[in-house]
Amino acid sequence: MRINTLSVVLVALGLATGLAGCNSAMQAYKKGVRHYDAGEYNLALTQFEKASKGTIDPARLNYYMAESYRLSNRFGDAVPFYQKAIEAKTTEPEARFYYAYALKSQGNYPGALEQLQQYVANAPRTTAKPILDKAKREIETLKAVDVIARNKSLITLKSMDNLNSPGAEFAPILRGDELVFTASRKEQIYKNNGLPMLGLYKAKLNQTPDETGNVVSTGQPELFSTNIFQGGVNEGTPAFSKDGKTMVFARGNNGKRKGGLDVDLYISRLGEGNVWSQPLRLPISDSTAWDGSPAFSGDGKTLYFASNRAGGAGGIDLYRTSIDASGRFSRPVNMGRDINTPGDEMFPYVGADAKLYFASDGHPGLGKLDVFVATRSGGVTKVENMGQPINSPSDDFGLMYINPTKGFLASNRAGGKGDDDIYFFQEGPAADTTTIVQNKRGGPKKVKYFLAGTVSTNETPITPLDSAKVRILDDATGQPIAEATTGQPGTFGKYPLEEGKDYTILAERKGYLTRREQFTMQGKSIPEIFLTKPETDTTFNVAILLDKATLNKTFVLENIYYDLDKYNIRPDAAEELDKLVTILKDNPTLKIELSSHTDVRAPDAYNMRLSQNRAKSAVDYIVSKGIDPGRMVAKGYGETQLIVKNAKTEEEHQRNRRTEFKILEL
Repeated sequence: MRINTLSVVLVALGLATGLAGCNSAMQAYKKGVRHYDAGEYNLALTQFEKASKGTIDPARLNYYMAESYRLSNRFGDAVPFYQKAIEAKTTEPEARFYYAYALKSQGNYPGALEQLQQYVANAPRTTAKPILDKAKREIETLKAVDVIARNKSLITLKSMDNLNSPGAEFAPILRGDELVFTASRKEQIYKNNGLPMLGLYKAKLNQTPDETGNVVSTGQPELFSTNIFQGGVNEGTPAFSKDGKTMVFARGNNGKRKGGLDVDLYISRLGEGNVWSQPLRLPISDSTAWDGSPAFSGDGKTLYFASNRAGGAGGIDLYRTSIDASGRFSRPVNMGRDINTPGDEMFPYVGADAKLYFASDGHPGLGKLDVFVATRSGGVTKVENMGQPINSPSDDFGLMYINPTKGFLASNRAGGKGDDDIYFFQEGPAADTTTIVQNKRGGPKKVKYFLAGTVSTNETPITPLDSAKVRILDDATGQPIAEATTGQPGTFGKYPLEEGKDYTILAERKGYLTRREQFTMQGKSIPEIFLTKPETDTTFNVAILLDKATLNKTFVLENIYYDLDKYNIRPDAAEELDKLVTILKDNPTLKIELSSHTDVRAPDAYNMRLSQNRAKSAVDYIVSKGIDPGRMVAKGYGETQLIVKNAKTEEEHQRNRRTEFKILEL
């Protein structure tokens, strides 16, 4: 049979073109992944879109595209790509979690609820607790979202069209007769979201209402200060002292460190000639975290800010720091679990009424970020959603008042000019009481909180322990609020608790090490929107596991890490050693050997010296906390007692690098 030469050529050309297309798509995909890993999500999306024309795994490709939109704060745009990734059987465990929030940002509450319920039902055991807690809390929010939506106020909103642009404008704050705000107007493009980088700008305000009753700005926005302006970085979210002569703001995000971990707080002061000084980085900033959205208290003695530094409730938390007469800042303090959630809390603002306003996606809300107001009375903090129209399914944040009934906020809701826009709001007469949730649903609701629990052995199988003595202490007074002895099933309780208080549970039994557990009511209060009955009883159950006090029994101290080739106690190691200090104080007859072990990646003699120094350093730290040095022996074992022989992976080496204590006397 004769073969047509032209046909052969055409087939060959087709194959070559197809192979070239496949290679081109794969190259685009790899470039996209590199941009993604560098936090350059807008550039990543450009490459992923090219790769979509090839035969790249749709589950992986669409998940990357969805995450690129999410991580550049474009949740709505992420929806179709999460859907495609899930339909393609993505194995990413968080896909449904983030898909739910993307759906919520579009107002698709039933779809968001369905995705979160599936996520919780199928979450692997390795799922981080804050994420799982946030998902469970959000499920309850979505079930009650119709109640939140009924909370409406007679407030009018007007877009500040002469300030807003196709880019982002947000974080408005009043200084004298000027509105200072953050806007994406620099020449450099931020590779994260494709918008110009952020800077500080100002506009004159005419506070005399116009014919519609609104406050309007006059003239065009202009650069706030040439001394503050720095190219190649993002700058924003200013806060001013009461006299307007001190400013704290956030600067960073030059794109060189993924996750915005180079964002810090800076301070500048107004000097002669009405010129702002060169900004200086505040020492309260954490170089390993994102720090931003500062706000002064009314008296100027406290600075509030948001941070994702270690030790928080999860995500971004609100912190406060005191300022003394000489202008020094105290060590920042987390504002607690009544304010902070496993989600994000940011953009704090203290009003003239001394109330704290902030944005959150962890408290029950209508959208990604909602605006909330926190009040404190009788030691209990109440957080309330400000309702519609302040809040919407989109991001709503950065609220501030210019007088008791008027103010500004930012939102990326539909109908704006571009990304985030600034809105003026004005309150009208008091809202009809039919829109107030507690009146519409039959009056105020009450909740009674109780504590109960079990005491069991910390071994497999877990066995309940009877005859264990349990004391529950009020941390504020140190006095016991309850004492009990566990019965045959090892249970105790239930005992009444108070909102906002912290407690300590002490459990002891002969032949076992005494153990204490901290329990806080911060963040445990049930939001009123979740209540359906006039009175609700809620019991928190705590499981306490006791270790058998057996001579020569060894316990591994988790998370005791040292810097390479060093033996000084790091802050994270100190936190873990403090737990051993507590054990020694609660068990005053206990004598232990504290030992340190290394992996094999150094000479034997070196490892032996290093481990001995580390063990001694840990013992010295414990002694500094008031423990008798005669109760401890420091021992370095180097690499002589490996848990994983022939370790190859870093995880295996880490198991060998450990700190332990062994019971010598009891």
